[in-house]
Amino acid sequence: MTRREEKRNLETIPVGSLGIIPLEGCRSLGEKVDYYLVKWRTERESEHKDSLAFSGYQRDSYILKADVPRFGSGEAKGVIKQSVRGSDLYLLVDVTNYSLTYSLCGHENRMSPDDHYQDLKRIIAAVGGKARRITVIMPYLYESRQHKRTARESLDCALALQEMVSMGVDNIITFDAHDPRVQNAIPLHGFETIQPAYQFIKGLLTHVKGLEIDSTHMMVISPDEGGMSRAIYIANVLGLDMGMFYKRRDYTRIENGRNPIVAHEFLGSSVEGKDMIIIDDMISSGESVLEVANALKERKANRIFVFSTFGLFTAGLDKFDKAYEDGTITRVLTTNLIYQTPELLAREWYINCDMSKYIAYIIDTLNHDTSISDLLNPVERIQSIVARYHAGELD
Repeated sequence: MTRREEKRNLETIPVGSLGIIPLEGCRSLGEKVDYYLVKWRTERESEHKDSLAFSGYQRDSYILKADVPRFGSGEAKGVIKQSVRGSDLYLLVDVTNYSLTYSLCGHENRMSPDDHYQDLKRIIAAVGGKARRITVIMPYLYESRQHKRTARESLDCALALQEMVSMGVDNIITFDAHDPRVQNAIPLHGFETIQPAYQFIKGLLTHVKGLEIDSTHMMVISPDEGGMSRAIYIANVLGLDMGMFYKRRDYTRIENGRNPIVAHEFLGSSVEGKDMIIIDDMISSGESVLEVANALKERKANRIFVFSTFGLFTAGLDKFDKAYEDGTITRVLTTNLIYQTPELLAREWYINCDMSKYIAYIIDTLNHDTSISDLLNPVERIQSIVARYHAGELD
């Protein structure tokens, strides 16, 4: 069984000494990324390793000590406890991690996305322009759902992007941006939105046996018109048909800031007897994806697998427990790019897709100023893992 070489062959001179600063909400992901970088750079043979340009190339850890202490009033400051002069810095932040708290005038306050974003700016400010380059890795793009203006309203995501680059950030890396066109706000700076398609397919094939991956037995579904490109990509790579739902809304009413959905209407060929892959960028409350799953079951679909980059589960897990018990859904796959509750990780229906190695590949490659194009388009890796699945080589 031939496997792709784990570490990449990178011989170019690094941009600067590598430094990773995972903010507190992204600590566990940052430590996993650091593990891979230390491992690869220890094993990587390079004739230049002892040269001045490669100074500090091999270290026990690339994580730099930083902290955001708070005053009793709830105000805070960013503190970096090691030198960052000349470093190639990668800042990791999870703006959705609501598990963290701080004291606000004696009251316990949960951290909101606004708090996490503010802390990111504090750390950027603490760098003080001394770093060689700053890359922000923000898997869930802050305010990405507020990406267009339909009335007199703020364009928060565009403002945040402009604010970061004005503070000296060179590149912003995010995953599965709700609308990639937000990068138009910063056209002269680096912005990458990465799809975790390979990790989803790997997670499914590793955990589920007896899948027949062809257009007769499987289909990809987009739960709305906005997510069509994700479904089209996976359908094309795997050679499957695709279908989509569109949301019929009542435009005479507004509930919770938007027009309520009246029904999900389906466009596509027959789903009867086929396994379904529903793919979306996020599960918020989960209502939409479960309504889509129910509609597919009414049309006599077989097993239903849900792929979603960000599993927010803002309304809890009960609805998904019930849907699993009554056979509406078979598995739900989301990534560890954002905070996952211990309860979610323990669920029988849940499959966790670990993105740490992928992020480590991206950081390692960018630090050497090498193209990441092959990492952004994983067609070959997907086809390879499907071939191994058919050959019975996956554990």
